[in-house]
Amino acid sequence: MASVYTETPMAGITGSTAAPTAPPAAAAVSASERAYRQLRDEILDGVLSPGTGLLEVEQSDRIGVSRTPLRAAIARLIADGLVAGRSGRGFMVTEMSVDSIHELYELRRALEEHAARIAATRRDPHVFLELREQFRAAPELLRQGETGLHRYYELIDDFDDALDAAVGNPFLVAALATVRTHLARIRRLARHNPARLRAAAAEHLLIIDAIIVGDTSLAAHATHVHLHQSLSNVLAALEANPVAPEA
Repeated sequence: MASVYTETPMAGITGSTAAPTAPPAAAAVSASERAYRQLRDEILDGVLSPGTGLLEVEQSDRIGVSRTPLRAAIARLIADGLVAGRSGRGFMVTEMSVDSIHELYELRRALEEHAARIAATRRDPHVFLELREQFRAAPELLRQGETGLHRYYELIDDFDDALDAAVGNPFLVAALATVRTHLARIRRLARHNPARLRAAAAEHLLIIDAIIVGDTSLAAHATHVHLHQSLSNVLAALEANPVAPEA
């Protein structure tokens, strides 16, 4: 009986092989991730201001992706609370009303004060001692223009990371991450207020000191004071310039 021969594709005589191509599904995921990151960054940085309309065709052309991955990206932004459906057609960047800011800070106080209490009992003192030294140098950073300001905000992120690590509760950390996403938009209100930034650095120092010595009540109270001052500053900035809060 004749044998059945199935030819298996092989490399040519030179030994070269064709480069593997990404499956269509993988390419779509990559495009969706790219669209999500670009839109998210633009929203958090204020490039896409609250109330800005997002039409699928316009945004897919601008970003350079097809409409399918764009829709997936927008779905993620809706889940983040950064985008909402717009009556008629399309989507829009969610507004930042005074009421929504109050509501966000209500949640922020509940989460961050509790996190500070937990961190004061579970912390690695050496981590926070190092942070303390860096925050003591914050006033000098704030005198170094945009480069120093960028490093200052990185230092805030380092504090948040250390707090999350000390808390060690993935559910609480995930809730804090959601709040911080929206806080990134509000943070721009204090970006050009050096006096407030210096005061915030001092407030962080008090929180860090309380965590280092393991004083749970002081850690929570210092966090409460910091958040009260932060909210007061945000509301004052909005009242002074409700049209262009980033100025």
